[in-house]
Amino acid sequence: MQARLAARDIACRRGERLLFAGLSLTLGPGEALHVTGANGVGKSSLIRILAGLLRPFAGAVEREGAAGLIDERHALDPEVPLGEALRFWQALDGGEVPLDRLGLADLLDVPVRFLSTGQKKRAALARLMAQRAPIWLLDEPLNGLDSKGVALVENLIAEHLSGGGLAVIASHQPLASDAKELALAEFAAHSPSRCPSGTASLPGEGVGGWGSLWVRLGLGRSSLRAR
Repeated sequence: MQARLAARDIACRRGERLLFAGLSLTLGPGEALHVTGANGVGKSSLIRILAGLLRPFAGAVEREGAAGLIDERHALDPEVPLGEALRFWQALDGGEVPLDRLGLADLLDVPVRFLSTGQKKRAALARLMAQRAPIWLLDEPLNGLDSKGVALVENLIAEHLSGGGLAVIASHQPLASDAKELALAEFAAHSPSRCPSGTASLPGEGVGGWGSLWVRLGLGRSSLRAR
């Protein structure tokens, strides 16, 4: 499994507001990054930039390997049973879905609109696993999950990393993992901790709705640069 994700001096602007700037990171196989910060600091925007769904205001992102994204948009047709919604994606991705492990086997006949928040999140995880993408980009993956669901997600992330994948997890909740932490507020445009040159790097870097939830970036090298 080939996986590498790098960002160089990226900045994010939404409207007239510069959320963060001078952020650099590098992740390779087996590495994870936990992005933390208060609501509105730009965690979701960073995930979308890394996925290629949002152009950075400055800087560049490079990816080696396909990426799978989970965010608040579950990309499941609300009018059809869960089994049909999952088969739609399985026909595209070709991977197996561990329904029993994710607690979904007994819900296949239930229309998606009747699923709870946690059940929809587990369904999104099933699709992520079926895609077999080496790069996981997870935006608040623990929201709506009970303690058992949280433990399941943490185990899935650990297994993904042990198999040579990498993960970026944006979450305000603590993670039971060895993921490096990126406090996004440190890269805010007004932060006094930013370097005078306007660039900063993450300490200890490693070596190396529908469309927004499930991203196919291809198996080769992919890059996105600011205009």
